Amino acid sequence: MPFRTIVSLALAAVLLRCGSPDSARPPSSSSAPGESRGAPAGRPPFSDITADGGLDFVHTNGMSGRYYYVEMMGSGGALFDYDADGDLDVYAVQGHPLPRDASQPPPTDRLYRSDFVLGADGARHPRFTDVTEESGIDARGYGMGVATGDYDNDGWTDLYVTNWGPNQLWRNNGDGTFTDVTRETGTDDPRWSAGAAFLDFDLDGWLDLVLVNYVAYTLQTDRPCYNPSGLRDYCGPETYAPERDRLFRNRGDGTFEDVTLRMGLTAAYGRALGVIAADFNLDGWPDIYVANDGQENQLWINRGGRRFEDMAVLAGAAVNAAGLPEASMGVNAADFDGDGDEDIFLTHLNRETNTLYVNLGDALFEDRTDPSGLGLPSYPFTGFGVAPLDYDNDGWLDLLIANGEVRMILEQAQRGVPLPLRQTNQLFRNVGRGRFQEVTPRNDPVFDLAEVSRGIAYGDVDNDGDTDVLVFNNNGPARLLRNDVGQEKPWLGLRLVGTRARRDMLGARVALIRSGAPTLWRRVHSDGSYASAHDPRVLFGLGERAAYEAVRVYWPGRKAETWEGLELNRYHTLAEGHGRPAAVP
Repeated sequence: MPFRTIVSLALAAVLLRCGSPDSARPPSSSSAPGESRGAPAGRPPFSDITADGGLDFVHTNGMSGRYYYVEMMGSGGALFDYDADGDLDVYAVQGHPLPRDASQPPPTDRLYRSDFVLGADGARHPRFTDVTEESGIDARGYGMGVATGDYDNDGWTDLYVTNWGPNQLWRNNGDGTFTDVTRETGTDDPRWSAGAAFLDFDLDGWLDLVLVNYVAYTLQTDRPCYNPSGLRDYCGPETYAPERDRLFRNRGDGTFEDVTLRMGLTAAYGRALGVIAADFNLDGWPDIYVANDGQENQLWINRGGRRFEDMAVLAGAAVNAAGLPEASMGVNAADFDGDGDEDIFLTHLNRETNTLYVNLGDALFEDRTDPSGLGLPSYPFTGFGVAPLDYDNDGWLDLLIANGEVRMILEQAQRGVPLPLRQTNQLFRNVGRGRFQEVTPRNDPVFDLAEVSRGIAYGDVDNDGDTDVLVFNNNGPARLLRNDVGQEKPWLGLRLVGTRARRDMLGARVALIRSGAPTLWRRVHSDGSYASAHDPRVLFGLGERAAYEAVRVYWPGRKAETWEGLELNRYHTLAEGHGRPAAVP
């Protein structure tokens, strides 16, 4: 029997003796062997600045007491710079009553513009203004998530909103307004869509769109489900049939073509919730990883822009070390162990643990959940959004995880909690080379708050050189958490743009080369987490080493350039073609 299975069974026995894992928080794991670095002492790492920032969004799931499956799955949102003024704005995805009340206008998605104001402390702070009406955005579907990217190469970031029902593509007009171009671009899908990502899979300079769909569910096909105590509860995904995913190729003329069949993505599909695009085998072509709920995941390896091949099983990234599929909700990819390639992290249902797949090279993966320290602390939780962020700017990517149940927590239901799925969120610190220590603060107003958290969007909202996070809660308020510790260490921020495309170059890889220290790697992306989109700028924390040799950018299409002498503790915009040419390995 695999070691991970033995550990899980042993822990299950302990929890059964000690009480329900749904309402418990495990103690922090000990430091990794051989590491002298513990959790940073001092003030809490994050502060809730939602109210101070004027962000008043509250999500409604439209619950009616009938436990409709869709109502507990949403939702997410985006941190993105829609007006190109250098700070991050907010897009929040909304639900509506179930069933829809035709006599009342439904709530809509909201767009908030960020402007900096000078605080009493002399620092600049973000202040958000609801500009939904003036933007022209009228998104009244039952929202799930959003993807961001400049599909028409005009320099303005566009929005693709996924819904339970028809999706919407909103073109950014560059004057503060948006236009619904879904029909004319051919990017609609009437099914239950969850995750989406922009990527240039054929390297023609235009962003394509991959869309993953969940299950075939309507209120008319809703089935009653019950928990072991005999009470009505939410169903599991196996109750409904999976839907097929889709890949849209950007023609470069403002329209897309559905190339799902031609590119091979119909060969396998499941109940998909998450998707991430990254070059996992480092051949220069972006691949696609799909997270399926309760079924094998797919790793679509890009074969030169001509077709995709699902290599998840052979690559070791389809199921966990015990050979079992898991309830994958959130997914992200980053270099967690510092070896220069993209690893994969997934959030799962309680009693499964979250999963870390470490890339051994050439897109071959090994489940290192247990030795990484990420397994046991996640066992009692159901994870959704995940942010890979270097919250303390020491150079290693940490993890912040949004938790919230999908089945009723009996103790909360007995207390009359309206949505008895509440859990606390978790913070894990990378103590070196992909080993983690849980450092979730105790007696902390941010991390002691139990809500039904779903999406996480992350980025530097105050431009002070560390990563902040925006947590979206189901049937509750969004919460903007400011990072209060990372800016104390030296850092370097970069925005990578194309010269011809005039947009963020999603998929570019950046190396920060240091003398006598490992090279730090980051990827330009806005996808990942759960139903959310993020700041595409890359941010390097340098820890105690306030020096570096060079920045090397590997652009999409196997071109590389080097920059030297970029000033620390500020953001720089690097344009393709303006650096010193470098060799590509």
